[in-house]
Amino acid sequence: MLSGSARISASPHLPRSELVMPSAVRATLETPGTRPPGPPAVPRSRRYAFGFWAATLAFVVNMAIIAVPTPLYVLYQQRDHFSTIMLTVVYAVYAAGVILSLFLGGHLSDWFGRKRVFVPALLLNAAAGLVFLCVPSLPGLFVGRIVSGVAVGLATGTVGAYLGELHAARPAGTGSPHRPQIVVAAANLGGIAIGPLIAGLLATFAPHPLRLPYLVFVVALVVLTGLVALAPETATPQVPRPRYRAQRIAVPRHARRSFFAATATSLAAFAVYGIFNSLAPSFLAVTLHQNSHAVAGAVAFAVFASGAAIQIAMSRAGLRTTLRAAPVILIPGLVLLAVGMWFALLPLFVVGGVVVGAGAALAFRGGLSAAAASAPPESRAEVLSGFFLGTYIGLSVPAVILGIATEYVSSRAAMLVFAVIVAVAIVLSTRVLRSARPHTEGR
Repeated sequence: MLSGSARISASPHLPRSELVMPSAVRATLETPGTRPPGPPAVPRSRRYAFGFWAATLAFVVNMAIIAVPTPLYVLYQQRDHFSTIMLTVVYAVYAAGVILSLFLGGHLSDWFGRKRVFVPALLLNAAAGLVFLCVPSLPGLFVGRIVSGVAVGLATGTVGAYLGELHAARPAGTGSPHRPQIVVAAANLGGIAIGPLIAGLLATFAPHPLRLPYLVFVVALVVLTGLVALAPETATPQVPRPRYRAQRIAVPRHARRSFFAATATSLAAFAVYGIFNSLAPSFLAVTLHQNSHAVAGAVAFAVFASGAAIQIAMSRAGLRTTLRAAPVILIPGLVLLAVGMWFALLPLFVVGGVVVGAGAALAFRGGLSAAAASAPPESRAEVLSGFFLGTYIGLSVPAVILGIATEYVSSRAAMLVFAVIVAVAIVLSTRVLRSARPHTEGR
């Protein structure tokens, strides 16, 4: 769900290997004012500016497509009569596709060039949209979600580096050095916010609710992909081409305490996002008696938009500040969320979702920064590979477990237990991180 990448440039001694990571947090790992690695800067032409914004808009729509099904799941359930458990499994296979893509192909743009990976990845996600459009059934959902996950893993493994290199082509001394970080942060969560909002509105006020939303986004993505194809390339393909290998995963012994705490923090944060991308529309319909697809889409939009906004607003905050702020924001949001569900109060549920979305974004950013800081430069990519494996497990597994739980207990009780577990995990993991590595203070 939440995803993008960047080359870890915190140390000049870092090896050439690149790790794929969610672009919403690229800013947390780059020194302000440092340009992303790439070809030597040249005077920035209109062509480079055009490429920057074409790639940005394409990435926004690319991320939007993965969230289009969110307000539509209730319609699929009503038509095909599958259980909440099956709904969460359909949702979770997307994360499996992302993980597979991240570790098998997320580093390929270093070898082949940015556009040669980014453009096919965008077209692959458009193909996933066509699967949703042409096969609006349970098998189509499974295939479309898996293909979309693979496409997103490839695209987000490239776009952070591509935007950074396009921006680096500007004339020296012009433009904000933070623009690529801010843009990819907004594009990542912002795209996931826009998808369900537009899909919910179309499903409510336009015909063919299970087809038209996909058609709109597929057409938009194909057009924007064509514009990206006209943009300049920024990375020269490697010759001779390196021997293929998947991204390695390794955690040095001395870094394991910080690593597991950082991973637990991120897992809990992504568990929250996973619930809003899968089960929240069902909760709205069954528990809160709100059957409007537009409302379901708007709630998802509000949650992810708040995460994007706080990432931008606190882009310069240090690690310890971020780790202190995350539970302070997230826990009250969980309380509001649980109370809103328990007493069927829609406004309270929505406010809780907005607050939770902001807190989860900070928790994830803090966990990523801490994981990167806990590892020596020569093994940072391997450490962060393991970190993202845990992160995407958090995106999928808790949603499936909660879906199973709702078959045996009420949604209210299941959400209450979920909120308590996430709150405890965030408090304990961020406390460990704040005390684990004294040399990370102030970052």
